[in-house]
Amino acid sequence: MTIAHDGRAKVSGASGVVRNGDAYDLFPEIPANSVDLILTSPPYWGLRDYGLDHDHEILKHWVAAGNDADDAPSYEWYRSNGGVLGLEPRPEWFVAHLVEIFQRGAHALKPGGSLWVNIGDTYFARWASIRNDGRQGLGNTERARRRAPVGGFRQEKQLLLIPARFAIAMQDRRWILRNDVIWNKPNVPPRPERDRLRLSHEHFFHFVKRPTSGRASYYYDLTEVEDGARDVVTTNVRAGQDGHSATFPRDLIRPRILSSCPPGGTVLDPFCGTGRTLSVSVESGRNAIGFDLNTSFAAVAASNSGDGHR
Repeated sequence: MTIAHDGRAKVSGASGVVRNGDAYDLFPEIPANSVDLILTSPPYWGLRDYGLDHDHEILKHWVAAGNDADDAPSYEWYRSNGGVLGLEPRPEWFVAHLVEIFQRGAHALKPGGSLWVNIGDTYFARWASIRNDGRQGLGNTERARRRAPVGGFRQEKQLLLIPARFAIAMQDRRWILRNDVIWNKPNVPPRPERDRLRLSHEHFFHFVKRPTSGRASYYYDLTEVEDGARDVVTTNVRAGQDGHSATFPRDLIRPRILSSCPPGGTVLDPFCGTGRTLSVSVESGRNAIGFDLNTSFAAVAASNSGDGHR
């Protein structure tokens, strides 16, 4: 894989391009019905800031403007007032914003295309630890402390079921959920808690478009998935690289790309980080498009030589 001066990576005719910016803005610029597969791992709720500035008082601003704290603001209002995706004061806001962003890209996906979204869960804590380079409460990097309001299902020690809430919200927006693939992570680090089991899995949801009539029909090559074609896959977690603490294992995403995007098709990762989805796609003979709001990550993704960084 080589990188041309225009930022495009080329292998056997396949190419990749990275754009620095918010997926909310960049999704509408993608031509309609031009993408075969959207595959991504968006920021998880309440874990990292990814080097972006966030106003932790944003809930106060929302209420001071005369709004109900139980109502989620639009993503446009949220980011315009200092909010960063994944650092919403309430998980309900995060789910609403994530669905809103994916809706902005629905037009770009071909009628027979697929959307794969990797997302993990979070335990609620009134006082949360937010780190730039590390998961909540882990590592020795500098962290911020922010207060999250208790109420309803938001209770201390509560597993929030964010993946399920997201999947149901997507179904409510006419997406068809075809699989909930469980990513089993056998090498998760130890945790200090002594009153629960370690959280050692994440969800990988496969959505397709709901047709105007009849049953959903889409490209899918079952011969390219893992042996046994089961909805639980075991892949070790990879260490962070290129300054990015969350990595996409190649063995996890390659079967998704090969099975859900035809050769010569186009894969889009709207939260591409340092570009692992893009490099695996291009190596597999698929064209790739990546977005990332972090300027440093976007630059690494554009110049990556295909060694699997994300």
